[in-house]
Amino acid sequence: MTEHKPDIMYGTTIVTVRKGNKVVMAGDGQVSLGQTIMKSNARKVRRLGKGGAVIAGFAGATADAFTLLERLETKLEQYPDQLMRACVELAKDWRTDRYLRRLEAMMLVADQKATLALTGLGDVLEPEDGVMAIGSGGNFALSAARVLMDTDLDAETIACKAMSIAAKICVYTNDNFTIEALDAELPPLEKAI
Repeated sequence: MTEHKPDIMYGTTIVTVRKGNKVVMAGDGQVSLGQTIMKSNARKVRRLGKGGAVIAGFAGATADAFTLLERLETKLEQYPDQLMRACVELAKDWRTDRYLRRLEAMMLVADQKATLALTGLGDVLEPEDGVMAIGSGGNFALSAARVLMDTDLDAETIACKAMSIAAKICVYTNDNFTIEALDAELPPLEKAI
């Protein structure tokens, strides 16, 4: 079990759901320092890239996350309309750059075609089932969203319900959500049906 350090800011749950022709990302607004809620309405999900074509959510140290968002924005300018390439290039820098290696954050990013998780270990991961989550309540939101994927609920409803469940279980997650959505390409199997 990980030791809780009261001098480190904790908290966040970010979930992304890709279902039908939508991809939705939702994040809570709580920032905690030890047992104190420092802020309840932080905006941890935002649009990036040309015309806001990418949505990104972060968990971890805020300054570190903003550094990564800026770096990703630069990579998206270098590789327009190539989210996977931009993320791989960022992951390479994150893994090899002495300064970036110390950053303590994770990110979920999505565009019309792909959903990806980025970590400081150099990982660029794509979900198998259209659902990913990170942060202190990430496992709760992920579990809830996976169960709800087999229902008739749309992507936004699934993301909101999953976040609500995480907020009821994780003390570092609140119910002040930021939600961003994009139209998504249908997977090949859904196009054929």
